[in-house]
Amino acid sequence: MNKSGNTVLITGGASGIGFALAERFLNDQNEVIIIGRKEEKLKEAKNKHPQLHTKVCDVAKEEERLALFEWVTVHYPDMNILVNNAGIQQRVNLQKMNEDWEAYQKEIQINVEGPIHLSSLFLQHLVKQEQAAIINVSSGLALMPGVWVPIYSATKAAIHSFTVSLRIQLEKSNIDVYEILPPAVNTDLGGQGLHTFGAPLHDFTDSVYERYLKGEETIGYGDSEGRLDRSVRELEESSKKVWENYIKNNPNF
Repeated sequence: MNKSGNTVLITGGASGIGFALAERFLNDQNEVIIIGRKEEKLKEAKNKHPQLHTKVCDVAKEEERLALFEWVTVHYPDMNILVNNAGIQQRVNLQKMNEDWEAYQKEIQINVEGPIHLSSLFLQHLVKQEQAAIINVSSGLALMPGVWVPIYSATKAAIHSFTVSLRIQLEKSNIDVYEILPPAVNTDLGGQGLHTFGAPLHDFTDSVYERYLKGEETIGYGDSEGRLDRSVRELEESSKKVWENYIKNNPNF
């Protein structure tokens, strides 16, 4: 992929990893469109970087995904990079789940349905571009589940699997497929202050963006990088140990 001159669409681009990626694409002279559910967050992002293009969109909703595709292809016909970054995370004790399935379903809709549907929609557009890319942001928890966030972990495992399949199917096309697997990063994912122990956001983003520019297709960082080479059995044993420690420190979970 060229470093500059691209038109990039980033879901969940108003904050966290999405906004940090948007800044790096902007710095390299790319046109950047960010979308998100909250208009005030988008306005804050645009105040920081007036050259950003913004649109309110809830990727959990099929009709809004369809409307986004129509809007982007009409107003930004040169769009050639899709970054599926939007995601939510909930801590869930599976033995205490209430009957309000809608709250849990939204995590699946945003984290799984959104990226898969948007990828399929934009394929017909991206294949017409000279160079194109789809970048899916999954998680190190796709490889080693965070037992306290079981739905989130499952959704990211799904995106990891989908990305591998997508890359293989598009191997002979003009579309490059990348996967970024963040470890815990110091963002507000799941709630304010829950990931202050995580990797510094800008250190993480600098590293993965540089590796993307070098053409690396599967990009981890810290703990998530190490997990890429471990066996399923090893990862499950590690999940058990982390879970035991979590329960010890959170007995009322």
